[in-house]
Amino acid sequence: MSSAENNLLDKNIVLPKAPKPIANYVSAVVIGDMLYVSGHGPAPLEGVKTTGKVGRDLTVEEGYQSARRTGLSILATVREVLGSLDRVDRVVKLLGMVNASEDFQHHPRVINGCSDLFVEIFGDHGRGTRSAVGMGSLPGNIATEVEAIFHLKK
Repeated sequence: MSSAENNLLDKNIVLPKAPKPIANYVSAVVIGDMLYVSGHGPAPLEGVKTTGKVGRDLTVEEGYQSARRTGLSILATVREVLGSLDRVDRVVKLLGMVNASEDFQHHPRVINGCSDLFVEIFGDHGRGTRSAVGMGSLPGNIATEVEAIFHLKK
C-alpha cells in the first residue's frame, strides 16, 4: 500500500508553505485521534485564478483548480501540524464553500478539485463526507474555502 507522502512524490505534487491564520484563530487542532482544520483558501500559483466569483469571473474549471489549490494549502497545514501526511487515517468531513454568482449551481463540481486531490493522496480513505455550498462572498474575494476533519492513525 502506498503512503500519502509517497503519493505526493510519485505524482510530483509539491505542497506550498503552510498558511498562517489571518485573524484570531489557529489553523488546526488535534483532539485525541481527530484533526480539525480551519477554513483554508487556495495556495497562490502564478497563472491560476483563485479570486473572484465562480459563474461570473471564473469558470467551473477555474473554480475546480482553486479548490485543488485550497486542498494543497490544507495538506501543507496537516503536514506542518502532524509532521507527516502518513499520520492521517482518513478524511472524515469537508465543508467546501464557493464564492459564487447568484445563479451558480455547480458547487459540487468545483469542490471536487479538493476532494479529487485528497483521493489522489490518501486513496479511498481520502473520500469523506462533504458539503459544497455557495457563498455571497469569501475573505479576500477568494474563489474557494474548505475546512476539513481528519481521523488520525493510532
